[in-house]
Amino acid sequence: MNLKEFAARIGLSPTTVSRAMSGYPEVKSQTRARVLEAAERLGYRPNISAQRLATGRAGAIGIVFQGGGRFGPHSSEFMGGLSTRLQEDGIDILVSTVETEADEEAAYRRLAASKRVDAVILHMPACTDARITLLQALDLPFIVHGRSAAQKPFAFLDIDNFGAIETATQHLAGLGHRRIALINGDTVSTYARDRDDGFRAALAAHGITIDPALIGHGEFTDETGFRLMQSFLAQRPAPTAVIAGSMMSALGAMRAIRIAGLTVGQDVSLIAHDDVFPYLSPDNLMPAVTTTQSPIRAAPPDAPDKGSLRKISCRHRHARSSQNPRP
Repeated sequence: MNLKEFAARIGLSPTTVSRAMSGYPEVKSQTRARVLEAAERLGYRPNISAQRLATGRAGAIGIVFQGGGRFGPHSSEFMGGLSTRLQEDGIDILVSTVETEADEEAAYRRLAASKRVDAVILHMPACTDARITLLQALDLPFIVHGRSAAQKPFAFLDIDNFGAIETATQHLAGLGHRRIALINGDTVSTYARDRDDGFRAALAAHGITIDPALIGHGEFTDETGFRLMQSFLAQRPAPTAVIAGSMMSALGAMRAIRIAGLTVGQDVSLIAHDDVFPYLSPDNLMPAVTTTQSPIRAAPPDAPDKGSLRKISCRHRHARSSQNPRP
């Protein structure tokens, strides 16, 4: 049915129905609820093109992924949560993948000029990110998934990366470990820098000398975790514990430990961050792995106020396997 027919069925004017479904604030909440309930019951869907002409909104948000490590399992989890949340408001997602920074800048400029999206989400920000300055100059509304330094305030949402790795490091140090390794992401990104800082702060608090040879950076993949863990085990003395920045790199670290003839949880203790993948449960690994959890699918809630911060707490889950240091 069209708008006129639907409005007649529920005894309201087409204008009131249109404004209620478009979210106009002057429509009473009771009226909006009545319209939405009737639309669901009768199967009415507004004409999207007409609605966009009436509201001046595109009814879509954009997200641009740059090639390399910017799109992977973590990004897939984020997109899953994002799409689920936006569907509740009938908002579409326009996804672009590009290869270079120049291509990404051009993509944002096209989105701003074409008016095809109402806002964009900025993913994996750098410590100082030129994309934020660009979006502010383009006057294109945006929210950042992560933190970054900028001259002007902006809306962003982040977990406590510093606290997550600090907590994991304190846990291991409290068990008596003094040779603790860290598999981290590229510190050009704020989250990886914060994790590095949390790791170093926890070691310093326990009077443990920081060994740069036990801190590795790279993409969160099985292969990166494997290669970094191999390099850690080649050190003398070798580490008795390792913190992996994701479950993917933890898999590689576990493989390197096994190939070295050692046992996870006995010879080398392991804590993994980002226990987020439904298809990769730390409880099902052999042995089970202690994790901190950052719920990536829960990352796209209602946007916070401009310049504010929402922290998503990291759950610390203890494994059943031993986490004691070697004698």
